[in-house]
Amino acid sequence: MTALLDVRGLVVTFPAPGSGLRRKRVHALSGVDLTLGRGHTHGLVGESGSGKSTLARCVLGLQRPDDGSVLFDGTEIVGLRGSALRDIRRRIQPVFQDPLGSLDPRWTVGRSVRESLDAYGVGSPPDRERRVRELLDLVGLSPDHADRHPVQLSGGQRQRVGIAAALASGPDLIVADEPVSALDVSVQAQILNLMARLQRDLGVAFLFVSHDLSVVEHVSDEVSVMYLGKIVETADRADLFANPVHPYTRALLDAVPIPEPDARLVHVPLSGDIPSPIDPPSGCRFHPRCPLRVDSCSRERPALTPVGTLNSADHTPHLVACPVVLPARP
Repeated sequence: MTALLDVRGLVVTFPAPGSGLRRKRVHALSGVDLTLGRGHTHGLVGESGSGKSTLARCVLGLQRPDDGSVLFDGTEIVGLRGSALRDIRRRIQPVFQDPLGSLDPRWTVGRSVRESLDAYGVGSPPDRERRVRELLDLVGLSPDHADRHPVQLSGGQRQRVGIAAALASGPDLIVADEPVSALDVSVQAQILNLMARLQRDLGVAFLFVSHDLSVVEHVSDEVSVMYLGKIVETADRADLFANPVHPYTRALLDAVPIPEPDARLVHVPLSGDIPSPIDPPSGCRFHPRCPLRVDSCSRERPALTPVGTLNSADHTPHLVACPVVLPARP
């Protein structure tokens, strides 16, 4: 797999609310590594507060990390400014969770889609108008939608507009942060199928952020699971869903309802609440809630290490940050 995006050792902290002179910090990301191949979709899952959106903002160049590296197509984007950052942002575009909130209510759909074409001076004004209508057609909207305002559209139509706007600059990577969580289930399927078709036809890569494991399984080539600012497991989609190794990943998957009421699963129970990111646990951050913890889990920080064997050179290694390897599911 040829890497388009290579994140290494990313660290992000924020001042804790109300910390005053004590200057406590929220540990949003604590040494995150992630690789995304060209034309692939990498799913990023975890509970709220795990650091998924912070990682997405770092990739978009909207958040500068305290430490670490973000390589995009071989270029370090951390610290870029001016025209260099502008060029990178043309190639990395966002699709946000709330399609209504991400569109200017005063603008027509056509103007929203045309915005990046205007900003980057792509073609003549007539060329841009033609391109807007081509993009609307590409995402399943009619040319007539160009003259409407966001409030005149359904949620699914607004998200299609957001995707069209992201595609306008011809990006290599789209960072989609919970892009279907605000939509009805039937509309979610339409948008996910649209994204899959765009990836197939245009070769665009996606970093797909979601808390919904069923959605991630549907769209992803590779999946990373985050917990309290760290990635605890990464694997090919098929490997991860067939044989989750980390106790947290297994617990997340066991919590997903299945349409087989008579099926018997071996559940990994979780106890307690998610620790505060202001004062994360020592050692493995998951150990206070882990039913399989051993003495060393509270002292040692497990690194992502491979489990199993690789089938080919292009196969994504199955990595897990845990000394306890769960047996395969029955």
